[in-house]
Amino acid sequence: MRGTAVMLSARLGGTDGVSIEAAKWEGALARLGFDLRRVAGEFPDDGRDDDVALPWLAIEPPRGLSPVPAQLAAAVGGAALVVVENLCSLPLNLPASCAAVEVLADHHGRVAFHHHDLPWQRERLAHITDFPPRRPGSLHVAINDRSRDELAERGIEAVTIRNAFDLDSPAGNRDSTRKDRRIGADDLVVLQPTRAIARKDVPAGIRLAEGLRDRMPGRRVRYWLTGLAEEGYGPTLERVLAAATVPVTRGRVARAADAYAAADAVVLPSTWEGFGNPVIESMAARRPLAVRRYAVLEEIARLGFQWFPADDPGPLADWLQAPDPALLDANLALARRHFSLADLPARIEDAFAAVGWTSW
Repeated sequence: MRGTAVMLSARLGGTDGVSIEAAKWEGALARLGFDLRRVAGEFPDDGRDDDVALPWLAIEPPRGLSPVPAQLAAAVGGAALVVVENLCSLPLNLPASCAAVEVLADHHGRVAFHHHDLPWQRERLAHITDFPPRRPGSLHVAINDRSRDELAERGIEAVTIRNAFDLDSPAGNRDSTRKDRRIGADDLVVLQPTRAIARKDVPAGIRLAEGLRDRMPGRRVRYWLTGLAEEGYGPTLERVLAAATVPVTRGRVARAADAYAAADAVVLPSTWEGFGNPVIESMAARRPLAVRRYAVLEEIARLGFQWFPADDPGPLADWLQAPDPALLDANLALARRHFSLADLPARIEDAFAAVGWTSW
């Protein structure tokens, strides 16, 4: 065994992108010979026996709760490796992020910063210039080349390890999921598998569903949003959904694969994504994707994938009325080549070697 690896973040075990990718890294590190434990501000999955919950690390900590660096130092003490999942990349809870930097500066083990988002990529945080930290001897991992290049411009050398996906998992259950969600067997379902925050552009997802309805007479088109409102978006979301002219379904199901199976098309109209997991998840589920071409998507597009525009329902409506499986086959083959979860341990091992971590 290589010793203990600690996964450190504001939140672990949730359905957000950072939590999902952190769980995949856990599995990969276990296959590389590490024992794993988690330290976070909250655990939406109800936690494990060896988890260390430090509520002051949460994105929105309980009122009046201040950081206690000694608690974090004790939680990561003795770890051969600490993987910092976005906590020191995007300082949404600045006091907690500062405390983590302080503790990690004195940590005697190795530290890997897994950057999902960076402060200058969010307008309201662009003034913060001290993150990510310049800790000597650390490994910095970006999830896309754009972020890697932006880190290099700021004097931080990083490697790119894109998000990885299980492309051979069992398909979801279409019929039972539709029945449980009271979705008609003949409904055409447009799935937006995201949280509800401003940059996810829920109104654009609804407009796509409405456009498909207008171009496909006789089909009942339904819009399904899986995620909850966050970052104060709740009142806006309620107004947007109330104004929709297609039926709306809300909420997650236990397995993401079931939601994809129940859908007929997927929409991702985000203005910004650090990666955009639904892009690859829709391919794994063999569902057509309508997407806005946000900046990082261009990296993925260069690999040869084919999608539909989120702002023009015409091409997707044409495809849905005469589906061409060859498009889905080609997308899935490319996803297997570039984003397979089976390759993640080797990619992490290569990143370790790049900074000289060849023995433990």
